[in-house]
Amino acid sequence: MFIGLVTAVAASACYGTGSVLQAVGSRRSAREEAAAGNASAGTTEHGGPSLASTAKAAVTWEFILGTVLDFIAFGLGAVAARMLPLFLSQTIISANLVITAVLSIKLLGIRLKQLEWASIGVLCSALVLLAVSAGPEGGHHADMSFHWWLLLATTVLLVGGTLLVRRMGANGAILAGLLSGLGFGALGVGVRILNGIEPFELGALLSDPALYAILVGGLGGMYVHTVALQIGSVNGATAALVVGETVLPGAVGVLWLGDSSKDGLAWLGVAGFLLAVVSAVGVAYFGQDTHGAAEPVTPSEPELTKR
Repeated sequence: MFIGLVTAVAASACYGTGSVLQAVGSRRSAREEAAAGNASAGTTEHGGPSLASTAKAAVTWEFILGTVLDFIAFGLGAVAARMLPLFLSQTIISANLVITAVLSIKLLGIRLKQLEWASIGVLCSALVLLAVSAGPEGGHHADMSFHWWLLLATTVLLVGGTLLVRRMGANGAILAGLLSGLGFGALGVGVRILNGIEPFELGALLSDPALYAILVGGLGGMYVHTVALQIGSVNGATAALVVGETVLPGAVGVLWLGDSSKDGLAWLGVAGFLLAVVSAVGVAYFGQDTHGAAEPVTPSEPELTKR
C-alpha cells in the first residue's frame, strides 16, 4: 500500500502543477489573440471558446509542459489505482486542488480568502482520515458487460456534455470541470478492471472495451478541462473536477469491485470521503467573488480569475 500512496501523491502534484501551467498557457494565448485583433474569432455564438482558440491554447509552451505533467501523472495514477482502493487513490489524486490553489497565487496572481484556506485544510485532514481507514483494494475483475457499459457511459457523457458546455458558453465552466472529472474517474475505473495486464496478454488488452474507455475518458477529460480553464476560474474548474473524479469511482469501487475499509473504521472512511468532496466544493464556492481581484479581465481574455 505504501508504494500506492507515494505514487498517488506524486500524481496529485503533477496534475496540480499541470493545471496551473495549462491555465497560464490558455490565458497567454487569449491575450495574444486580443493583441492581434482576433479576439472575436476565438469565441462561438454562445460566448464559449471556439475549437480554433482551444487548439491555439494547447500549443503554448506552458500548456505543453502542463500536458506532459498530466501524462506523467496518468502513469503514476494508474499504478495507484491498481494498488489502492479507488476511494483512496482517486481522492488523493484529486487533492491536486491544493497544489493548484497554492501555485495559482504565484502564477496567476489569485488571492485566496480565509474560507478557501480553511476548505483546503479540511481536505488535507480528510485525506488523513481516508488513509487511516482504508483497507486492501478489492478485485480487478468485472463482468465484460460492465466494461462495455463503462465505455458507453464515458462516451455519452463526454460527447453530450461537451456539446452542452459549448452551448452554455461562459456559464459552462463548472459543468466542464465536472465532466472532465467524470472522464478522469472513468479512466481510473478502467485502469482498475483492465484485462491483459496481469499476466500481460496483448490480445486481451486490445479487445477490452475498458481500454477504449480509458482513452475516451483521458483524452476527452483533458479537452473539456482545457475548455473549463479557458472560460472559468482554474480553482473552480479543478474543484468541480475533484467531485467528478472522486464520487463516481469511489462508489464503483465499493459497490462493484470489493473495495473496503479496515474492520470497524468504515465510518471514518465515509466521513473522510464526504469531507473531501465538501471541502473541494467549498474552495470553488468561497472563491467565486475574489479571483478577479488580482488583475482586471477584459472581455477578450478567458475568465480564469473570476466566476
